[in-house]
Amino acid sequence: MANLKKLDIIKNLSNATGFSFNFSTKLINDLIDLIVKNIKSNNFNLKNLGSFKIIDKKERIGRNPKTKDIYIISARKSVKFVTSKNILESLNKSS
Repeated sequence: MANLKKLDIIKNLSNATGFSFNFSTKLINDLIDLIVKNIKSNNFNLKNLGSFKIIDKKERIGRNPKTKDIYIISARKSVKFVTSKNILESLNKSS
């Protein structure tokens, strides 16, 4: 499994398109800002890729596995990504 960093995406975009590194950086940062703004305002759907949904996580009890200390994990919002059927179908075809 490959873990991509934002810098890796910027370099790949720059190499594939011939855009400058600075322009590629601006494109990726603008894309991330656009996604974040749309997620905050509502659920965000990228056609044929998937959708981002805001979920509320309740307060719960957590434990440090090493020391067994118990602590409270506060309630918070999180983002869930649901993959589109098209991507799932293409992944299952190649198997």
